[in-house]
Amino acid sequence: MNLFKKNIKAPWTKFYKKEQLNFEIPNYSIYKQLELNAIEYKNHNALNYFGKLISYEELINEVNNAAKSFRSYGIRPGDIVTICMPNTPEGLISIYALNKIGAVANIIHPLSATEEIKNYLNETDSVMLVAVDFIYEKIEKIINDTKVYKTILVSPGNSMPITLRVGYYVTKGIKNKLPKNKEEYIMWNDFIKKSENYNLEFEVDSDKNTPAIILHSGGTTGTPKAILLSNGNFNALSKQIQVIFKKITPGDKILAILPIFHGFGLGVSIHSTLNLGCEVVMIPQFKASEFDSLMKKYNPAIITGVPTLYEALTKNKGFEGMDLSFLKYVISGGDSLSKKQLDTINKFLKDHNSNVVVEQGYGMTEALGAVSLAFGNANVPCSIGIPFPQDYIKIVTPNSQDEVPYGEEGELCICGPTVMMGYLNNPKETNLILQKHKDGNIWLHTGDIATMNKDGIITYVQRLKRMIISSGYNIYPQHIENIIEKHEAVLKATVVGIPHPYKVEVAKAYIVLKDGYKDTLKIKKEIKELCEEHIPKYSLPYEYEYRESLPTTLIGKIDYKKLEREALEKNS
Repeated sequence: MNLFKKNIKAPWTKFYKKEQLNFEIPNYSIYKQLELNAIEYKNHNALNYFGKLISYEELINEVNNAAKSFRSYGIRPGDIVTICMPNTPEGLISIYALNKIGAVANIIHPLSATEEIKNYLNETDSVMLVAVDFIYEKIEKIINDTKVYKTILVSPGNSMPITLRVGYYVTKGIKNKLPKNKEEYIMWNDFIKKSENYNLEFEVDSDKNTPAIILHSGGTTGTPKAILLSNGNFNALSKQIQVIFKKITPGDKILAILPIFHGFGLGVSIHSTLNLGCEVVMIPQFKASEFDSLMKKYNPAIITGVPTLYEALTKNKGFEGMDLSFLKYVISGGDSLSKKQLDTINKFLKDHNSNVVVEQGYGMTEALGAVSLAFGNANVPCSIGIPFPQDYIKIVTPNSQDEVPYGEEGELCICGPTVMMGYLNNPKETNLILQKHKDGNIWLHTGDIATMNKDGIITYVQRLKRMIISSGYNIYPQHIENIIEKHEAVLKATVVGIPHPYKVEVAKAYIVLKDGYKDTLKIKKEIKELCEEHIPKYSLPYEYEYRESLPTTLIGKIDYKKLEREALEKNS
């Protein structure tokens, strides 16, 4: 086994023991990994859905039944089936069932727009669709313009305990329009019954290089792309997480708030923790107001989320007096936490009897959502820590392959076993982002700016594409945001570039104040003076706009691209 790649500097390896770096990536499918987990953790709970418990043994049996049903409806090895589901057992069961028979799961957001769903189906040549029932009306409008010949509809209440299922149907399910006597549609329970009469061979012996999952991302250019991920990508991540989450024991719970269509959600929160024997608490729709209730009910050992999740944690008054000593890991990713936010969250945890601190990570869907983490002795505040074992990171001059010295800013590049196979049917974009360097290795160019110190600790700076160029000067929005957020009245700030008649672009700051504060002339003046004190004149915001809230993407990140579009429309 080639443990260390040639010609790559890796100073961070000193943070690991040799045996933590020395592991083999299994040469089998993600289904096979689950099957082995089901043997090892047979009597443990694998899934918890609104209190309905599914053991590892029950889960693998349900996966096998679903695999038989998919085969009986004609799904063959290599076929692509789209899954458009929130975090429910049926969505996850479908992923592993398709993997068992050698098919590929194309996973998309259930709140996607109608035309988006059509484009996702056509881009991947999907032949079947597994979808949550409340989007039936969207599906009905576009399904005849695709190759999909069968749609399986699933109610979110399907796997709930009986009393909750009835309650869901009475309050929500009854409102859903559903197909009547249309043979191209079938409900989940009827679909599963088809397995009872299927007795042919249905398992395909896939290896680590076989395609398993398609996820979607804007990549470095912001345009949606289908990311093809292999069995080896997922199983390598599960081995890495085994090293990182060394305090976890079988039976520990994780709140799976991040969705299955998110690389970090599916790869870390679900597949990797199932490999540890965890009980995955599936949350199909997270509500900040219910965060305290979830924590009280489940006492999770692990919570993973984006910064907005942790803002909800510290603002929820229901946590008053709660003992959080059950927490073993608190992981933040998807966006950066400022020093002020980190301090606030860590103080909150300490005040609630927890001895853990936030561990901030970094990843992108093209590398399965997670490649580095600030953990253990490598948990330097405001850093994204060190690469996962067998992952490599280097910092290069943007738009080149030339590595910069330690401490200098440049584009973050990734090399390792979780890097995608490529963009589906898009060799041009694949070759732009996956480049062979002089060291002979393939590197993923992320489009993110970062620094690395001599110890291998990495600090994220910002997206390369977010950089504002004003009169030839580079302006980094995150730096301005960090300054503004130092003011005691500020909850969140986001800075974008807006058009300017002669500077081309200037910075505009969108600001949300904390509860109890108003955008008075006094506070506005203080924030402006704070910026003038800490930010070079050419980088100062040209405009400040105060809002009640900021738009977010489907996974909870601040949607700065939407703010850019709004600013462009306003100035056009």
